[in-house]
Amino acid sequence: MSLQVVPVTGLPEVPPGADLAALIAEHGDFEDGDILLVTSKIVSKAEGRLLHAADREAAIDAETVRVVARRGPARIVENRNGLVMAAAGVDASNTPPGTVLLLPEDPDASARSLRKRLQELTGRRLAVIVTDTFGRPWRTGLTDVAIGAAGLSVLEDHRGRTDGHGNPLQLTVTATADELAAAGDLVKGKSTGTPVAVVRGLAGLVTAEDGDGARELVRPAADDMFRLGTSEALRQAVTLRRTVRAFTAEPVDPGAVRRAVAAAVTAPAPHHTTPWRFVLLESAGARTRLLDAMLDAWRRDLRELDGWDDAKVARRTARGDVLRNAPYLVVPCLVMDGSHAYPDARRAAAEREMFTVAIGAAVQNLLVALTGEGYGSAWVSSTMFCRDTVRAVLDLPEGWDPMGAVAVGRPAEAPKERPDRTADPFLTVR
Repeated sequence: MSLQVVPVTGLPEVPPGADLAALIAEHGDFEDGDILLVTSKIVSKAEGRLLHAADREAAIDAETVRVVARRGPARIVENRNGLVMAAAGVDASNTPPGTVLLLPEDPDASARSLRKRLQELTGRRLAVIVTDTFGRPWRTGLTDVAIGAAGLSVLEDHRGRTDGHGNPLQLTVTATADELAAAGDLVKGKSTGTPVAVVRGLAGLVTAEDGDGARELVRPAADDMFRLGTSEALRQAVTLRRTVRAFTAEPVDPGAVRRAVAAAVTAPAPHHTTPWRFVLLESAGARTRLLDAMLDAWRRDLRELDGWDDAKVARRTARGDVLRNAPYLVVPCLVMDGSHAYPDARRAAAEREMFTVAIGAAVQNLLVALTGEGYGSAWVSSTMFCRDTVRAVLDLPEGWDPMGAVAVGRPAEAPKERPDRTADPFLTVR
């Protein structure tokens, strides 16, 4: 197999409303099976996607459905067509001052329209790919990719075939349209004023049908392991963190909990101390022994100290079911090692408060990290009311103060929608 990549030269500036197919047909020489690579910029110009907007950022906002990553003024976003790219493809270069150029509204539809018209004008069997320039995660530099396509399969699925040694191919799916787009960019270039190229020699790729288009190249969200940028992933994990009270029976991965604890112990703490310990209850027996002992202690206190009757005690202790029904428990403990000793009660109380704030920050890190691992959690305070019992059952040192218990597991149901909460009601500015 061999191929040629040939530029189509001499195309004039494309005005809004131009018959782009006629301009291309006039300046090119085409054969059956040719694949045309057309830069999205001229498609957008012909389709009147030139927008009078002094503020490019506002135009990006209007084209954005999701911010993926942000660093300073640079934004990687998902646009209306599901394309993840810089600035939603809004281009302020090679356009008159005070204007920006948007991507085609439907690049696949643009490709189908161009293909139909070009085949009518040339009498040739053709495929069309609309291209745009993308950066890529983990790779420096730009390349052209397919954002619209008609007349070819944009993916070639090798799964089920064998390689030259007879080994089965299990994962290989080639992005044929992207490979062609990148090849065309070698002769189009970024500054030569050559927005169209032809790939010749791959007529077997050209199909009678338009096909499903380049949208097939957009990875479904459920399969995207790298859907968010770092700061956005953290913010989403914080936002998605909910108190989960019902769990499936699926076992919890101990490694995931340990990774979450590693995140927990990065929390700030006073005097360069590490005032936290995490007790992991991985066996059902350990969880049952602890919860049974806590239940007895709670019942005794509620009856003897609060004077509650059995019915009221039963209602109150039923709140502990979230811990009993969870497949995994974590008991965070506060230790005061490294704290300063003050002779007066006021400063001694403030010292303990500093350490208590530190364990709270660590538990927040733990809960957010568990969310990132796909687990739900509920931080329940009950161990704080029977610390001696918890220390005795778990054989903990006297100086470890249990600060509640965290139930961990896969959520049994999707969380209810929660309205966005802004910072304004909680701010006082001086």
